[in-house]
Amino acid sequence: MGIITTSNPEGVHEPHAAYSHAVLVQGASRRLVVSGQAGVTPDGRIAAHADEQIGQVFRNLDTILKAHGMTPANVVRLTAYLVQRIHIGPWRRRRDQWLNGHQPAATLLLVDGFADPRFVAEVELEAVA
Repeated sequence: MGIITTSNPEGVHEPHAAYSHAVLVQGASRRLVVSGQAGVTPDGRIAAHADEQIGQVFRNLDTILKAHGMTPANVVRLTAYLVQRIHIGPWRRRRDQWLNGHQPAATLLLVDGFADPRFVAEVELEAVA
């Protein structure tokens, strides 16, 4: 596995939340790029409530990481898209639980909507092992 080092260099403001300004990956490694995941269950259901959808997003990401021999500790970049500001609290709570103290580079964006209007969140990630 490559060596993953997070950093918040002097001269740049402290991160506003649980993320790092930069992630350096060194050495031989495998890179996994994961498409945006929404709150869709394995049987194709979409949860009605935002918190449920966000929870399913992390279950999907976890399943994909495990299929490639990785865990949330391997995540080096996380990009989240939410449709409403009120979902930021549930997003952060679920994210913090899932990352368990790990702070990859991250971006959170508010967007006008998704291809399926029932979605409230979509998350992309990159991981290295």
